[in-house]
Amino acid sequence: MADELHGGCQCGAVRYVARPSVRFRTYACHCTDCQSQTGSAFALHQWVLAGDLETTGECIEGKRALADGSTLSIFGCPACLSRIYSVRSSRNQIKTLRLGTLDDSASFMPDIHIWTRSKQPWIQIPGGTKSMEKQTDSVEEWVRLMVVK
Repeated sequence: MADELHGGCQCGAVRYVARPSVRFRTYACHCTDCQSQTGSAFALHQWVLAGDLETTGECIEGKRALADGSTLSIFGCPACLSRIYSVRSSRNQIKTLRLGTLDDSASFMPDIHIWTRSKQPWIQIPGGTKSMEKQTDSVEEWVRLMVVK
C-alpha cells in the first residue's frame, strides 16, 4: 500500500489525499444498508484518522440515524453525487473512506468481510480471509480488529 492514497469523485470536482498515520485493514461490508447505498453487493471501505484525510472541492453531507443511536454522516460530491467517505458520531475521529473512489482501487482487496449473514448468495469469500456474520458491538473491539500492527 502506498503511503498516500489519492482519489476523488467521478466528475473530479472533489479530490482527496489520505496520509495515513495509522494503518487500518480494508473491509467489505455486506450489510443491507451498504448494498442499498452502493446499488451493489457490498461496499469496500478503509478507515483513516480524521486528521489524515484532506479534501479539496465542496462536499455535501447527508445524515441518517443508526440502530445504535448514533448518526452516520455521508460526504460526497454535490455535482455527481459520488459518496467519498462517512463518519459515525460514535467514532468521529475516524473517517470511513469508500475505496471505489481511489485512483487505484484495483490494488485493494478486503482483509475482512463483515455482515456476511446478509451477503448475496453468489458472493464467495476467499478461503483464509476473516469473515464475520455481523460486526462487533464494541468500539474498542472493532478498533483492535481494524488496526494493522
